[in-house]
Amino acid sequence: MHRHFNGLKTVALLGGMWFLLLAIGWGVATAANSSVFILLFALIGLATTAYSYWNSDKIALRSMRAVPVTEQQAPDLYRVVRELSHQAGQPMPRLYVSPTMSPNAFATGRNPQNAAVCCTEGILQLLDERELRGVLGHELMHVYNRDILTSSVAAAIAGVITSVAQMLQFAAIFGGRSDDNRGNPLAGLAIAFLAPIAATVIQLAISRTREYDADEDGAKLTGDPMALANALNKIENGVHARPLSANDQRVVNTSSMMIANPFAGRGMANLFRTHPPTADRIARLQNMARNGYTER
Repeated sequence: MHRHFNGLKTVALLGGMWFLLLAIGWGVATAANSSVFILLFALIGLATTAYSYWNSDKIALRSMRAVPVTEQQAPDLYRVVRELSHQAGQPMPRLYVSPTMSPNAFATGRNPQNAAVCCTEGILQLLDERELRGVLGHELMHVYNRDILTSSVAAAIAGVITSVAQMLQFAAIFGGRSDDNRGNPLAGLAIAFLAPIAATVIQLAISRTREYDADEDGAKLTGDPMALANALNKIENGVHARPLSANDQRVVNTSSMMIANPFAGRGMANLFRTHPPTADRIARLQNMARNGYTER
């Protein structure tokens, strides 16, 4: 298994998120001239992190209306995942299928012992077994590298940052302040506008990096980089034909876990994609194949 300093990435990501959350607390404390808000926001961050740690899998699966499947219902899916899990020396995850024809897949769970892999009906119909194996190798490596925990907790904290920042913006613009309040509302307002943007940038940077990592590690697990490359090409075209709705916030919150961006964004929307360009991912996998990487 290739090591990508995922522990360091986790520390950097969550540290940055916590800094932003406490900065929001400082902004509110400055505007209100009361330091109690810093403690309050720290407690909110702790509660959100704990909730996400224990419930990230349930939240993601519910967002896609995923249902568990038995080995009798999906024998090929079980066989491929069992083979890859055994090969990696890891426990077998729970398997789910989402009733949507948009082709995609994701893994979720705080660790390999509490993991789940979900495929949409669309991807099961679109890919052949070799390509599906490449996708499942990618998703399993997300679990083994602890990427899912990182993204789930980050998304939860980012959600708190955004919600609180919006309230702070409203209060700073419409609430006004008394003359005896010595706080600096402009500083608080600046943080309220900039913190959500910074939180998004942090998420995107880590999300894109871990997609490249999972592509590489998944290709090494299966020993077949071109299988994943072919699958990504099919998925990209399939998503453009059957995109998910970006109006469903639950799906938006889960989208960073999926193997491909599930929305049909264009232009400026691409600046905030949670995934690197599919063409770049395919090029990297093709380079692995050209270099003769087939060892598992």
